[in-house]
Amino acid sequence: MRNAHIALALAVAAIWGFNFVAIKVGLADFPPILFCALRFALAALPLLVLGLRGGPPVPWRYILGIGVVLGVVKFSLLFVGMDIGMPAGLSSLVLQSQAFFTALFAAAVLGERPGPKQVLGMAVAFSGIGLIAVEMPAGDSLLGLGLVIAAAAAWGVSNLLMKQAKAPDLFRMMLWVSAVPPIPLLLLSLGLEGPDRVWHALTNLTPLGFGAAAYIAFGATLFGFAAWGFLLRHYPASLVAPFSLLVPVFGMSSSALFLGESFTPLKMAGALLVLAGLAVAVLKLPSARPATHRP
Repeated sequence: MRNAHIALALAVAAIWGFNFVAIKVGLADFPPILFCALRFALAALPLLVLGLRGGPPVPWRYILGIGVVLGVVKFSLLFVGMDIGMPAGLSSLVLQSQAFFTALFAAAVLGERPGPKQVLGMAVAFSGIGLIAVEMPAGDSLLGLGLVIAAAAAWGVSNLLMKQAKAPDLFRMMLWVSAVPPIPLLLLSLGLEGPDRVWHALTNLTPLGFGAAAYIAFGATLFGFAAWGFLLRHYPASLVAPFSLLVPVFGMSSSALFLGESFTPLKMAGALLVLAGLAVAVLKLPSARPATHRP
């Protein structure tokens, strides 16, 4: 990879990692489902500016399916889980188990059997999540962990939909996908979080809360997916995907730096096991090739 593109991949990983800090900051101002609706409403704004000419780059069934599974289900579960006690740093780590859910669902639906490396990676990573769960206090925090794991599973489903969609332009597809969740999420927020709480959040908006929503919408969603799509168009996925392993590294370090989150030895051991499992599953080992001699 060119140095500029390596820097771009590192920047995307850092932006996606710090995204979890921004979510925690925003949740101080907004109820979680409303915050999720605002995030996608802002992310869909460029559609109004750029216009609707040409329509989505993939069939509508994929736009609606990804919009519901990724936008409504996955992010609602993530935001609620973090709102009721799941720390930002651990959320950034546990959410990466989406890689394993993707492999499991691909095996069940598409017949793509995971190889021995992926099975080993899954076993190592989920043992790490088990260690983390041991130290989570019963009640909201443990429920939050379960919701983030469920969010990772929903992300795995949306990955299969994205794979089937075969979008030629990931950024343009994400613009259209972002237009799907706001109304269902707003209705869910009104029904579950209540009109009073929604009205209070919208009429007492702080610059910090709006900045967090704008960062998540424009930085993590639009720029992040645009840059990631650019890298995937220019390099093999096997070269780009390992950079996603840095997301929880940036997520955990930034949450410790800006939110003061601490890690006990047991949680740190669990985090290292999850990262090791991801590395085993994603990274390719160099193959030993016999030397060839040209005459």
